Amino acid sequence: MGDNTVLTCPLKPNITLVTWKISPKLGGHCTLGYRTDRNETNRTSCSDSINWKYRPDVNPALEIWQVGIAQEGNYTCEVVSTEGNFHKMYHLTVLVPPRPRLYCDAQGTPVCEAAAGMPAAHISWVVGDNSHPEEEGHDNGTVTVLSRFTACSTNMTTTTCMVFHPAGNWTESIAC
Repeated sequence: MGDNTVLTCPLKPNITLVTWKISPKLGGHCTLGYRTDRNETNRTSCSDSINWKYRPDVNPALEIWQVGIAQEGNYTCEVVSTEGNFHKMYHLTVLVPPRPRLYCDAQGTPVCEAAAGMPAAHISWVVGDNSHPEEEGHDNGTVTVLSRFTACSTNMTTTTCMVFHPAGNWTESIAC
């Protein structure tokens, strides 16, 4: 999320046509095309954040600037050359790191939250407990996970929460 990414396409000699077909999970389809016989590029319904990395006759790679949730989806490059037709497909998955937080609720119970992550984070406690994490999905595809520490009996004064996510892990302790 927020980084630039480059998707490569098969570079063959004597290319006559290159087409990128983009099918995002959200929003409409987009295509970028290049015809060598006319030295002509064409784009249909593509945002300004998606474009050729270089001149397509030199290298038909695609660059996506500041990747966001809207760019998640399938990207297919089709190359037509005198050697034949070639395809390369990518499935772009966007990781959104959650915003972790540990606090004490009004009853003095430790609460661990991993807000607005994609995919949903996994929460666990250092001391085993029987909590059942709650998940709340948001319109933008992110998920907030909330877990209340519910150990039956413990004489520990400090509780530690761990949040696990593909974009990074987080640990914090609290005494309620």
